[in-house]
Amino acid sequence: MNLTHILITTFLISLSFFSATEKSPILLADPTIFYHDGTYYLYGTSGNDKNLGFEVYVSKNLKSWKRSDKNDGYALKKGDSYGDMGFWAPQVFEYEGKFYMAYTANEHIAIASSDSPLGPFTQAVKKDLKAPVKQIDPYIFIDDDGKKYMYHVRLTEGNRLFVAEMEDDFSGIKAETLTYCFHAEEPWENTQNVDWTVSEGPAIIKKDGLYYFIYSANDFRNPDYAVGYAVSESPMGPWTKSPTNPIFDKADAGINGSGHGDFFFDAKGKLQYVLHTHNSDEKVSPRKTALIELEFKKDGNEPDFLEVKKGSFKFLELN
Repeated sequence: MNLTHILITTFLISLSFFSATEKSPILLADPTIFYHDGTYYLYGTSGNDKNLGFEVYVSKNLKSWKRSDKNDGYALKKGDSYGDMGFWAPQVFEYEGKFYMAYTANEHIAIASSDSPLGPFTQAVKKDLKAPVKQIDPYIFIDDDGKKYMYHVRLTEGNRLFVAEMEDDFSGIKAETLTYCFHAEEPWENTQNVDWTVSEGPAIIKKDGLYYFIYSANDFRNPDYAVGYAVSESPMGPWTKSPTNPIFDKADAGINGSGHGDFFFDAKGKLQYVLHTHNSDEKVSPRKTALIELEFKKDGNEPDFLEVKKGSFKFLELN
């Protein structure tokens, strides 16, 4: 073998190794991670085709991810449950040994169930949760006393955040309990000074008797899309927005459009928050999935405040 052959062979081996180890970004918006029995399950608004359902990715360590090989890689497929377009912002949770997915389709909210976090999530009767207006971005919270609440966005004079108690079987809300929470009013929440303001992506954490309401503000296409939170002594409010808002934005991420995610506790008990960013500073979609670590910090006799751990931001990659 002459020198030319050796060089060509070495190049081909190197190229093969690079291809085998190359990673690609996961392209899910409005993401959520559900941790169960040592496995992390990642869902979100698809960057491939948001009209087909919800993809699911799995990982054991939050570093190495692969798409599920079950049900064509989908946790919920169009036709198995309510909706035929606009599958957005899923949340997966477990209750009494069964798994549920609350999600948006056709700008309405539905809840499907499954025997596995991988799905398939289905409905025996394909229906939405009836409401007099369009509603999106559901987040189901079950309090210590067993009461169930649905936080969500109603499209009325802007994207406004609401909460209501739910029926025990998750079949709908108790309409008489529907309560307005808040909407985007502060300067950081409406940097383009639009009439139809946007607050969305609710997620609720309870700590030391207080309720922490994480949300995002600005239109998702706005580079200033960012994350903030509010606090209340009751799951129904009233809510006080944190003076440290936004707690995560484009300056922290180093890329535009950071927001709309969900929190979870990892295998070590650390509080993590999965979110999305723009694809680049020039292009919004398909949006990239990323992870940050949240921390509760003390402030004298004041309630604990939430902040993002410095240097914790990272993109999630498929390999």
